[in-house]
Amino acid sequence: MRKSILFAATAMLAAPAAAAEIQIQVQGPVVEMTVNEVVQSPPDTATVNAGVTVRAPTAVEAMRQNAEAMNRVIARLRSLGIERKDIQTSSINLNAQYQYTNEGTPPRFLGYDAGNQVTVTLRKLDRTGAVLDALVAAGANNINGPSFSLEADATAKSAARKAAFARAEAQAREYARLAGFSNLRLLEVSESFTGHGPIPFARDAIQVTGSAAENTSVEPGQVGTGVTVTMKYEMTR
Repeated sequence: MRKSILFAATAMLAAPAAAAEIQIQVQGPVVEMTVNEVVQSPPDTATVNAGVTVRAPTAVEAMRQNAEAMNRVIARLRSLGIERKDIQTSSINLNAQYQYTNEGTPPRFLGYDAGNQVTVTLRKLDRTGAVLDALVAAGANNINGPSFSLEADATAKSAARKAAFARAEAQAREYARLAGFSNLRLLEVSESFTGHGPIPFARDAIQVTGSAAENTSVEPGQVGTGVTVTMKYEMTR
């Protein structure tokens, strides 16, 4: 049996996770295709990181004040209909703060900063702006997001997979024709998925003026669901 010849065409630099090696007997040369396809869809979830940072003269007082403030923030989230399973503590920190001046002068102690941050999953995207405004009104002074994603992505993955499969096969057939072969035999398929979303909003996207807050405008746009498919074919007559 003559040794197979390997033709490779790569549609993107990133390669999928390595699969287990399987020895397959072939008669003709082998062509390997790596193709990426991305399908755009409206998102169905948004993630917001929100929290409170306070400063106090002692560590105990800083943590006490922070706990009170965070309890108000979480209570406000719950009052908006957000379930507890969609509110998760992401970080708690306590740090002494100093002011450093001229060299040789001891730093001046400013107090303790206590911070508490939660990650909130929003499932009603039309209320995202209202939730952000409510968080600020409740006392949150650290906000990042929103970051949009597609949780129910089975349909998008299927569409991306079909498109990638068809493109990989078409490209492999072109290589086969160039090499003087008329058909292909599929030997191996592997895939990996990636998510693509819009850039999260910056903190200063939230503006509150006086006692009344302007409604924060939030546009979900679309997010991409990408699949990378690697396919190996034997070229046949």
